[in-house]
Amino acid sequence: FDFWKNAKGGTMLKTGCIHPPLLSALSYCGHGDKILIGSANYPLQSRSGEAERIYLGLSRGLPTSTDILKSLLSVIQVERVQVMAPEGPEPEVFREYREILEDLPLEPCGRFPFYETCEGKDVRLAIMSGDLRPYSNLLLTVTVVREG
Repeated sequence: FDFWKNAKGGTMLKTGCIHPPLLSALSYCGHGDKILIGSANYPLQSRSGEAERIYLGLSRGLPTSTDILKSLLSVIQVERVQVMAPEGPEPEVFREYREILEDLPLEPCGRFPFYETCEGKDVRLAIMSGDLRPYSNLLLTVTVVREG
């Protein structure tokens, strides 16, 4: 029996996220825990405290922070979104975040206060993207999944 010739090419999961270590880490998050999505330039090793780290960057620009955000939102519910406050005009990536997050406002936080927040004990998961866009870092606060 040749499994690969007979496989249908699908997955057994109903969620948009199929990355096993990521799903495992998400399953341990509770109400109020935080998830960092860092850009390719974010100092993940030194600025994510004791969080579990997952390095997803495949190549320059891939996957984007918006790709990761969409995938995470297929698994978790978010109640708060913090971003690193830009020095200058608002970056285009913020518009994309607002489209994806719908009613959740983006809460700007200065660079070093953002780093300090991301080092907190409530940050359970830190994900590095391949995103090279300035200010494409996000800190998500998990909430209870609402039925219906």
